[in-house]
Amino acid sequence: MPISEKLIDQLLEGCDSPEDILGEAGLLKQLTKKVAERALEAEMEAHLGYAPNDAAGNNSGNSRNGKTKKTVRSTNGDVELDIPRDRNGSFDPKLVRKGERQLNGFDERIVALYARGMTTRDIQAYLEEAYGVEVSPTFISQVTNAVMDEVKAWQHRPLAKLYPVVYLDCLVVRSRDSGVVQNKSVYLALGINTDGEKELLGLWMAQTEGAKFWLSVMNELKNRGVDDIFIACCDGLKGFPEAIEAVYPKTQVQLCIVHQIRHSLRYVNWKQRKTIAADLKLIYGAATRAEAEQALEDFANKWDAEHPTISRSWRANWERLSVFFDYPVEIRKAIYTTNAIESLNASLRKITKTRRSFPNDEAVMKVLYLALHQASKKWTMPIRNWKPAMAQFEIMYQDRI
Repeated sequence: MPISEKLIDQLLEGCDSPEDILGEAGLLKQLTKKVAERALEAEMEAHLGYAPNDAAGNNSGNSRNGKTKKTVRSTNGDVELDIPRDRNGSFDPKLVRKGERQLNGFDERIVALYARGMTTRDIQAYLEEAYGVEVSPTFISQVTNAVMDEVKAWQHRPLAKLYPVVYLDCLVVRSRDSGVVQNKSVYLALGINTDGEKELLGLWMAQTEGAKFWLSVMNELKNRGVDDIFIACCDGLKGFPEAIEAVYPKTQVQLCIVHQIRHSLRYVNWKQRKTIAADLKLIYGAATRAEAEQALEDFANKWDAEHPTISRSWRANWERLSVFFDYPVEIRKAIYTTNAIESLNASLRKITKTRRSFPNDEAVMKVLYLALHQASKKWTMPIRNWKPAMAQFEIMYQDRI
């Protein structure tokens, strides 16, 4: 609700210095205390069904049992509140719940700052500068540690039986392990459900990847309820396609075209990159597999003298690079684009690049989970071209839907 200028003038009357407003006995702390205590009284009144000392209360036997003093944290610093209590102990105010030491909303601010990649020291400095609140790094860690219960529940939640398309990708972070900062790989599985909605299926961390690791990931998805995947889009990590096919033998593995292009251009000088990229597009942009294979042959004839490893890599991976040619245009547009996973990774990298390293693996999982939670709020629409793609899937895989 808007606050009138007249009311503000009345409140500021007699405030001659910042200390009068922000100090220990300043206006903001007094307001926080009075407003909070008024709200707590209103909660108690709603809980009991009558106001203090009214007729209903006297007739029914007063269930109030005085007040308890409790010091809580707020954005205006520590405030001592008089918390009303009832005789049977059933009153649990929403503003300051039993066992909590923060006014509702304060923890959420800390978690929101943490989700944006700020360290506990950064948050401590920000709260002190913006609100004049001194909060210890230990307290901030305690607040954010509560997120780990959510992470564990989310990571083990049941999943849908069918995801027509699943994108699997990885990003690298630096985390401290046994006193040494090391590169760690964080793997993501992004599923597209039958309604065309994006859903992150899970996060996994590993220092090294391999067939055994990926097999455990795929088995976890299976155990959480995923019975079938039509197409799995991934990069060419060793053991990755084989692990998918071992658990989901009917699934077709499409290697990521974007990763293949990046690999192809890695050792190409800047003057030639644009030309070679255009010639590669003739391969993956072809209308049919036959046209694509001819374009690959033409590329080899043109560039093998200078860059023989490019065509060699495409030919070595051709069986899994060319899977999307088996599908009609509607499905190609849905599976060929890597915008879904690439945009997600870009939003995560904005968070992780602000830190040189994380104190431990748990901190990595907390930050990425919170960042993903923020990103998923934007997933309000099905992916583009999904309805015609799903119609084609229903015809092609009617026995599996």
